[in-house]
Amino acid sequence: MRIKERRNGLAYILCYTATAVVATSFMPRTAAAVEVAAGDWTLTASGNVNVYYIHSSCEEQTTLGITGGLACRGAAGEDSSSSVSNGLLPAALAIGAKTTQKGIDLSVTFGFYPGISTNDGSPNLQQGADLLNTALGTTAIDMRQVFMTFGNDKMGEFKLGRDIGLFGADVILNDMTLPGVGGGNGNYAAPANTSLGSIGLGYIYADWLGQINYTTPSFGGLKITLGIFDPLEPITQGTATPEGSPGYHAKIAFKSDVFYASASFISQKHEGPLNIGDFDSRGFDVGGKVTLGDFEVLGWYYNGKGMGTTALYLFGATVTGQERDSDGFLAQATYKFGDTKVGINFGQSNLDLASGEAPSDLVETNEKYTVGVYHSLTENLTLIAEFSDIHAEAHNGIENDSNNFNIGAYLSF
Repeated sequence: MRIKERRNGLAYILCYTATAVVATSFMPRTAAAVEVAAGDWTLTASGNVNVYYIHSSCEEQTTLGITGGLACRGAAGEDSSSSVSNGLLPAALAIGAKTTQKGIDLSVTFGFYPGISTNDGSPNLQQGADLLNTALGTTAIDMRQVFMTFGNDKMGEFKLGRDIGLFGADVILNDMTLPGVGGGNGNYAAPANTSLGSIGLGYIYADWLGQINYTTPSFGGLKITLGIFDPLEPITQGTATPEGSPGYHAKIAFKSDVFYASASFISQKHEGPLNIGDFDSRGFDVGGKVTLGDFEVLGWYYNGKGMGTTALYLFGATVTGQERDSDGFLAQATYKFGDTKVGINFGQSNLDLASGEAPSDLVETNEKYTVGVYHSLTENLTLIAEFSDIHAEAHNGIENDSNNFNIGAYLSF
């Protein structure tokens, strides 16, 4: 994987890689736009297209940058940028098939995620001086979902394949900026497929993982999921090292008419080259939301050791394997006036230094607030406008600030 050298852009690029895969999780699987019977099988299709004008005002280029900071900085003498691109979600087309055999419900899902930005390189690592938004470019398809399920109401459900992870999933799926933009595309000549939303600004991105899970039947609204996942190499490790055991994750969730709450856990051992960079990571998140008529309020908190910030295991440990602690939260309130919803959220992600580690330009805090207006012009078409302000601070006291405004539309089917 190619890592860009622009230091304050590193975490942006990594979270773009992650966010390009959330789209079908935002779309309820029980409400597919198209269902076609084919013998004993039912074929389904659903998706979205979203497009925004995004204007970003970035920190001056002369200000020192922050490693892992999410406030954009000027580049090539320019401190602002405009783009017409996707928001937190790329466009999506999810195709599935389901049937029931011998009392067991079976299904498969394939998710395709095209963006609208020119992607002559990776659709998620597009930024950089050598990858410019020029004429004669083209887009790319990013395929992130491939999984099967089988089970029923009595035995529970098994899931095998690639889908969104458990840790951090509920907070992003309830983030009001999910169909919008949130933290914007930054000051780049070649936008990536997606924006930040609140990733790295209140939660670590769940990512989509190869996994095998079991979810219990519902016990009065309570469900428990246990599973293993394909272990991930730390992004900045550089040298691929075989992992001796899978990652582990679990989740407990409760749902009623007005209340939803969940907690998840994640754990993985990391093998560094020649055992020099070995470290363990573990983390949890907990939160929920309350819906009272047209008013909704939510809050989620996470805490981890060796988990890093923004993306899974990004800056989670030093090169010698000393784990860094991290935590963060997202708070949000929304209210609906007829077909129009207004909302505000605030998030913060913190990364501590390892024991004995000297202060540096490594990010200590990324935080953001977003105010948004979401108007349902029709049942499937939403017009969206948002303003976001981002602040980043390093352990040596450097501070960067940026903001962005977006306006556009989200059409689901």
